[in-house]
Amino acid sequence: MPPTATASTPSRLIYAAYAWFVLLFLVMPVTICCMLLPGVERRRAVARWGAGTVLRMIGSPVRILGEPLGTGDTATVVANHQSYLDGIILTAVLPPHYTFLIKREMVRVPIAGFVLSRLGSQFVDRSDAGLRHRSARRLVQAAIEGKALAVFPEGTFDATPGLKPFRMGAFRAAWLGGLSVAPVVISGARAKLPSDSWMVRPGPLTVEFCPRLAAGDFSDPVALMHAARGAILGRLDEPDLDDGSLADVAPDAVAILD
Repeated sequence: MPPTATASTPSRLIYAAYAWFVLLFLVMPVTICCMLLPGVERRRAVARWGAGTVLRMIGSPVRILGEPLGTGDTATVVANHQSYLDGIILTAVLPPHYTFLIKREMVRVPIAGFVLSRLGSQFVDRSDAGLRHRSARRLVQAAIEGKALAVFPEGTFDATPGLKPFRMGAFRAAWLGGLSVAPVVISGARAKLPSDSWMVRPGPLTVEFCPRLAAGDFSDPVALMHAARGAILGRLDEPDLDDGSLADVAPDAVAILD
Protein backbone atom coordinates (compact mmCIF):
# COMPACT_ATOMS: atom_id res chain seq x y z
CA MET A 1 0.00 0.00 0.00
CA PRO A 2 1.30 3.53 -0.75
CA PRO A 3 2.01 5.80 2.18
CA THR A 4 -0.90 7.97 3.23
CA ALA A 5 -0.08 11.62 2.52
CA THR A 6 -1.54 14.46 4.55
CA ALA A 7 -1.22 18.20 4.10
CA SER A 8 2.06 18.24 5.99
CA THR A 9 5.27 18.77 4.05
CA PRO A 10 7.08 15.67 5.45
CA SER A 11 4.19 13.41 4.41
CA ARG A 12 4.12 14.93 0.93
CA LEU A 13 7.86 14.45 0.58
CA ILE A 14 7.49 10.81 1.61
CA TYR A 15 4.68 10.28 -0.85
CA ALA A 16 6.59 11.96 -3.70
CA ALA A 17 9.72 9.91 -2.97
CA TYR A 18 7.64 6.73 -2.88
CA ALA A 19 5.94 7.58 -6.19
CA TRP A 20 9.25 8.16 -7.98
CA PHE A 21 10.69 4.99 -6.46
CA VAL A 22 7.76 2.98 -7.85
CA LEU A 23 8.18 4.54 -11.29
CA LEU A 24 11.93 3.92 -11.42
CA PHE A 25 11.50 0.40 -10.01
CA LEU A 26 9.18 -0.54 -12.88
CA VAL A 27 11.11 1.24 -15.64
CA MET A 28 13.79 -1.45 -15.77
CA PRO A 29 11.59 -4.52 -16.39
CA VAL A 30 9.47 -2.60 -18.90
CA THR A 31 12.62 -1.46 -20.73
CA ILE A 32 14.02 -4.99 -20.81
CA CYS A 33 10.73 -6.35 -22.17
CA CYS A 34 10.66 -3.63 -24.82
CA MET A 35 14.20 -4.60 -25.78
CA LEU A 36 13.59 -8.33 -26.01
CA LEU A 37 9.95 -8.93 -26.90
CA PRO A 38 9.07 -9.36 -30.60
CA GLY A 39 6.02 -7.53 -31.90
CA VAL A 40 5.08 -3.95 -31.13
CA GLU A 41 1.69 -4.84 -29.67
CA ARG A 42 3.31 -7.24 -27.19
CA ARG A 43 5.63 -4.47 -26.10
CA ARG A 44 2.71 -2.04 -25.83
CA ALA A 45 0.80 -4.57 -23.69
CA VAL A 46 3.74 -4.64 -21.27
CA ALA A 47 3.86 -0.83 -21.22
CA ARG A 48 0.11 -0.78 -20.53
CA TRP A 49 0.60 -3.16 -17.62
CA GLY A 50 3.48 -1.07 -16.30
CA ALA A 51 1.54 2.19 -16.55
CA GLY A 52 -1.49 0.76 -14.78
CA THR A 53 0.67 -0.84 -12.09
CA VAL A 54 2.47 2.44 -11.35
CA LEU A 55 -0.80 4.32 -10.93
CA ARG A 56 -2.31 1.63 -8.72
CA MET A 57 0.79 1.39 -6.53
CA ILE A 58 0.83 5.12 -5.87
CA GLY A 59 -2.80 5.01 -4.82
CA SER A 60 -4.27 6.61 -7.95
CA PRO A 61 -5.85 3.91 -10.12
CA VAL A 62 -7.62 5.53 -13.05
CA ARG A 63 -11.38 5.81 -12.65
CA ILE A 64 -12.96 5.31 -16.08
CA LEU A 65 -16.20 6.99 -17.08
CA GLY A 66 -18.11 6.45 -20.29
CA GLU A 67 -17.52 3.60 -22.72
CA PRO A 68 -13.80 2.84 -23.08
CA LEU A 69 -12.29 1.88 -26.40
CA GLY A 70 -11.81 -1.84 -26.84
CA THR A 71 -9.47 -4.10 -28.74
CA GLY A 72 -10.16 -3.66 -32.43
CA ASP A 73 -11.67 -0.18 -32.08
CA THR A 74 -10.01 2.26 -34.45
CA ALA A 75 -10.30 5.98 -33.85
CA THR A 76 -8.26 9.13 -33.40
CA VAL A 77 -8.19 9.76 -29.66
CA VAL A 78 -7.89 13.45 -28.75
CA ALA A 79 -7.38 14.33 -25.08
CA ASN A 80 -6.78 17.43 -23.02
CA HIS A 81 -3.22 17.90 -21.77
CA GLN A 82 -2.61 18.63 -18.08
CA SER A 83 0.63 17.01 -16.96
CA TYR A 84 3.61 14.80 -17.76
CA LEU A 85 1.44 12.01 -16.33
CA ASP A 86 -1.00 12.19 -19.24
CA GLY A 87 0.98 9.80 -21.45
CA ILE A 88 1.16 7.23 -18.65
CA ILE A 89 -2.55 7.63 -17.97
CA LEU A 90 -3.59 7.09 -21.59
CA THR A 91 -1.16 4.18 -21.95
CA ALA A 92 -2.91 2.55 -18.99
CA VAL A 93 -6.45 2.92 -20.39
CA LEU A 94 -6.10 2.60 -24.18
CA PRO A 95 -5.82 -0.75 -25.99
CA PRO A 96 -2.26 -1.63 -27.06
CA HIS A 97 -2.91 -1.03 -30.78
CA TYR A 98 -3.00 2.75 -30.27
CA THR A 99 -0.03 4.74 -31.56
CA PHE A 100 1.02 7.90 -29.73
CA LEU A 101 2.33 10.99 -31.50
CA ILE A 102 5.47 12.23 -29.74
CA LYS A 103 7.68 15.25 -30.34
CA ARG A 104 11.01 14.27 -31.90
CA GLU A 105 13.01 15.79 -29.04
CA MET A 106 11.99 12.81 -26.90
CA VAL A 107 14.26 10.57 -28.98
CA ARG A 108 17.23 12.14 -27.20
CA VAL A 109 15.91 11.44 -23.68
CA PRO A 110 17.80 8.46 -22.18
CA ILE A 111 15.71 5.29 -21.80
CA ALA A 112 12.46 7.11 -22.63
CA GLY A 113 13.49 7.66 -26.25
CA PHE A 114 14.44 4.00 -26.65
CA VAL A 115 11.23 2.72 -25.06
CA LEU A 116 9.04 5.06 -27.12
CA SER A 117 10.75 3.93 -30.31
CA ARG A 118 10.25 0.26 -29.43
CA LEU A 119 6.57 0.99 -28.74
CA GLY A 120 6.15 2.22 -32.30
CA SER A 121 5.46 5.84 -31.39
CA GLN A 122 5.25 8.29 -34.28
CA PHE A 123 7.80 11.07 -33.83
CA VAL A 124 6.96 14.43 -35.36
CA ASP A 125 9.15 17.47 -35.81
CA ARG A 126 7.82 21.02 -35.51
CA SER A 127 11.14 22.85 -35.68
CA ASP A 128 10.38 24.43 -39.07
CA ALA A 129 7.54 24.68 -41.58
CA GLY A 130 8.93 22.04 -43.95
CA LEU A 131 9.26 19.43 -41.22
CA ARG A 132 5.81 20.28 -39.86
CA HIS A 133 4.30 19.74 -43.31
CA ARG A 134 6.12 16.43 -43.71
CA SER A 135 4.89 15.29 -40.30
CA ALA A 136 1.36 16.36 -41.22
CA ARG A 137 1.48 14.28 -44.40
CA ARG A 138 2.62 11.24 -42.41
CA LEU A 139 -0.23 11.80 -39.97
CA VAL A 140 -2.78 11.94 -42.78
CA GLN A 141 -1.32 8.79 -44.34
CA ALA A 142 -1.54 6.97 -40.99
CA ALA A 143 -5.21 7.92 -40.71
CA ILE A 144 -5.92 6.83 -44.29
CA GLU A 145 -4.33 3.47 -43.45
CA GLY A 146 -6.74 3.16 -40.54
CA LYS A 147 -4.18 3.36 -37.74
CA ALA A 148 -5.49 4.11 -34.25
CA LEU A 149 -3.83 7.31 -33.05
CA ALA A 150 -3.67 9.14 -29.71
CA VAL A 151 -2.99 12.88 -29.76
CA PHE A 152 -2.99 15.85 -27.38
CA PRO A 153 -4.25 18.60 -29.73
CA GLU A 154 -3.41 21.45 -27.35
CA GLY A 155 0.22 20.65 -28.16
CA THR A 156 1.50 21.62 -24.72
CA PHE A 157 0.51 22.25 -21.12
CA ASP A 158 1.46 24.55 -18.26
CA ALA A 159 0.40 25.45 -14.74
CA THR A 160 -2.60 27.53 -15.88
CA PRO A 161 -5.82 25.51 -15.57
CA GLY A 162 -7.95 25.52 -18.68
CA LEU A 163 -8.37 24.09 -22.16
CA LYS A 164 -6.06 25.71 -24.70
CA PRO A 165 -6.87 26.16 -28.39
CA PHE A 166 -6.60 22.98 -30.45
CA ARG A 167 -4.25 22.50 -33.35
CA MET A 168 -5.83 21.12 -36.50
CA GLY A 169 -3.47 18.31 -37.55
CA ALA A 170 -5.23 15.36 -35.92
CA PHE A 171 -8.68 16.50 -37.05
CA ARG A 172 -7.62 17.11 -40.62
CA ALA A 173 -6.04 13.64 -40.72
CA ALA A 174 -9.12 11.96 -39.20
CA TRP A 175 -11.47 13.80 -41.57
CA LEU A 176 -9.44 12.95 -44.67
CA GLY A 177 -8.97 9.36 -43.51
CA GLY A 178 -12.61 8.86 -42.59
CA LEU A 179 -11.76 7.91 -39.00
CA SER A 180 -13.98 8.65 -36.04
CA VAL A 181 -12.65 10.99 -33.36
CA ALA A 182 -12.86 9.89 -29.73
CA PRO A 183 -12.69 12.87 -27.32
CA VAL A 184 -11.19 11.91 -23.97
CA VAL A 185 -11.16 14.00 -20.78
CA ILE A 186 -8.31 13.60 -18.28
CA SER A 187 -8.98 14.99 -14.80
CA GLY A 188 -6.72 15.15 -11.76
CA ALA A 189 -3.34 14.96 -13.50
CA ARG A 190 -2.61 18.69 -13.22
CA ALA A 191 -3.04 18.60 -9.44
CA LYS A 192 -1.18 15.32 -9.05
CA LEU A 193 1.96 16.41 -10.94
CA PRO A 194 1.98 20.18 -11.61
CA SER A 195 4.01 21.36 -14.59
CA ASP A 196 6.20 23.56 -12.39
CA SER A 197 7.11 20.86 -9.85
CA TRP A 198 8.45 17.30 -9.62
CA MET A 199 6.54 16.76 -6.37
CA VAL A 200 3.99 14.07 -7.12
CA ARG A 201 0.94 14.62 -4.93
CA PRO A 202 -1.78 12.26 -3.75
CA GLY A 203 -5.11 12.53 -5.50
CA PRO A 204 -7.56 10.76 -7.80
CA LEU A 205 -7.28 10.40 -11.57
CA THR A 206 -10.26 10.14 -13.91
CA VAL A 207 -10.54 9.46 -17.63
CA GLU A 208 -13.90 10.02 -19.32
CA PHE A 209 -14.57 8.65 -22.80
CA CYS A 210 -16.99 10.89 -24.66
CA PRO A 211 -19.23 9.58 -27.47
CA ARG A 212 -17.27 9.16 -30.68
CA LEU A 213 -17.67 11.59 -33.57
CA ALA A 214 -17.92 10.19 -37.09
CA ALA A 215 -15.77 12.24 -39.46
CA GLY A 216 -18.36 11.89 -42.23
CA ASP A 217 -20.94 13.76 -40.15
CA PHE A 218 -18.97 17.00 -40.44
CA SER A 219 -18.52 19.32 -43.40
CA ASP A 220 -14.85 19.98 -42.75
CA PRO A 221 -12.04 19.34 -40.19
CA VAL A 222 -12.73 22.64 -38.41
CA ALA A 223 -16.29 21.61 -37.60
CA LEU A 224 -15.00 18.23 -36.39
CA MET A 225 -12.42 19.95 -34.19
CA HIS A 226 -15.00 22.28 -32.64
CA ALA A 227 -17.32 19.36 -31.86
CA ALA A 228 -14.53 17.38 -30.18
CA ARG A 229 -13.32 20.40 -28.23
CA GLY A 230 -16.86 21.20 -27.10
CA ALA A 231 -17.32 17.63 -25.85
CA ILE A 232 -14.14 17.83 -23.78
CA LEU A 233 -14.82 21.32 -22.47
CA GLY A 234 -18.33 20.36 -21.38
CA ARG A 235 -16.96 17.63 -19.12
CA LEU A 236 -13.79 19.35 -17.92
CA ASP A 237 -13.88 21.36 -14.73
CA GLU A 238 -11.54 23.99 -16.17
CA PRO A 239 -12.10 27.24 -18.11
CA ASP A 240 -11.96 27.78 -21.86
CA LEU A 241 -8.65 29.47 -22.78
CA ASP A 242 -9.34 29.74 -26.52
CA ASP A 243 -9.25 33.36 -27.64
CA GLY A 244 -9.73 32.38 -31.30
CA SER A 245 -6.10 33.05 -32.22
CA LEU A 246 -5.03 29.50 -33.07
CA ALA A 247 -7.88 27.06 -33.45
CA ASP A 248 -8.67 27.50 -37.14
CA VAL A 249 -5.24 28.35 -38.51
CA ALA A 250 -2.52 26.16 -40.01
CA PRO A 251 -4.81 23.32 -41.11
CA ASP A 252 -1.89 20.95 -41.57
CA ALA A 253 -0.23 21.69 -38.23
CA VAL A 254 0.48 18.55 -36.24
CA ALA A 255 -0.55 18.39 -32.59
CA ILE A 256 2.05 16.55 -30.54
CA LEU A 257 2.79 15.48 -27.01
CA ASP A 258 4.98 17.68 -24.86
